[in-house]
Amino acid sequence: MFKGLLLTKTDGHYAAHVQSIDDAVLGEGDVTVGVEWSTLNYKDGLAITGKSPVVRRFPLVPGIDFAGTVYSSQSPRWKVGDKVVLNGWGVGESHSGGLAQTARVKGEWLIALPAAFSTRQAMAIGTAGYTAMLCVLALERHGVKPSDGEVLVTGANGGVGSVAVSLLSRLGYTVTASTGRLQETAYLQSLGATTVIDRSELSAPGKPIGKERWAAVVDSVGSHTLANACAGTRYGGAVAACGLAQGMDFPGSVAPFILRGITLYGIDSVMAPLAKREEAWARLARDLDVAKLDAITSEIALEDAIGVASDLLAGKVRGRVVVKP
Repeated sequence: MFKGLLLTKTDGHYAAHVQSIDDAVLGEGDVTVGVEWSTLNYKDGLAITGKSPVVRRFPLVPGIDFAGTVYSSQSPRWKVGDKVVLNGWGVGESHSGGLAQTARVKGEWLIALPAAFSTRQAMAIGTAGYTAMLCVLALERHGVKPSDGEVLVTGANGGVGSVAVSLLSRLGYTVTASTGRLQETAYLQSLGATTVIDRSELSAPGKPIGKERWAAVVDSVGSHTLANACAGTRYGGAVAACGLAQGMDFPGSVAPFILRGITLYGIDSVMAPLAKREEAWARLARDLDVAKLDAITSEIALEDAIGVASDLLAGKVRGRVVVKP
């Protein structure tokens, strides 16, 4: 038995409780990990609150990522004592995840903890920060350079947005941060944002094509925000879309694509291949300012995760939240 956050659904009643959990809940896997840190991402908020049908089987431990130490292994890739990180692969959705003291997963889902990070720092980055790095890599591969002009980051106070602002500014880009909390302007500027705009400039229905402003965009919001971001992207620019905080619809136009030749990149962090994951984490180890990482991170106990999950969905959480089970 071990402590964890367990989701259950009985006769249509959805519940989340921190309790002692039997090993059988963990599911199949050839590596057992002692979870030292986990975190709360937007998808975890949906899973814990039941606001969206993220969870595909019950009972289940939520938590789409974790970092810890291998307890036992039948995988040739891992041995007892190895420090590992997991992001995605359906963990926390169809396979029990990181919001517990123990996790059991497939060895091929794990990557080695970068030497530059502690397990706590790895979860301060978490899937949100790893996704932000995947977005930056997509923009770089497109050929976007700091000299090309402003890069827009939407949902900038969130986990993806905070890390994206920090990464892009350190790489020399001029960053415009869009947020619904202008009272956090000083915080975003401390991460490296040059300009902070109100999300209302992007969140309402807009024109099919607008004034060229952004050389590139990192969007974690979707819906009208994504459509307006595309409409304002410069000729030949790129937009990396990785989230749907406003909605999964895309009420936009083909105009920016066929008149300005912009490119929309879909960023998937859940099923990304191993090589792409390792590249993203290697770049995080090289390019992320750990001092800024500490500034955007708060820490909670496992017992607090249920309440904070609701705050996360309500847009009341700044930056990253790490969970110590």
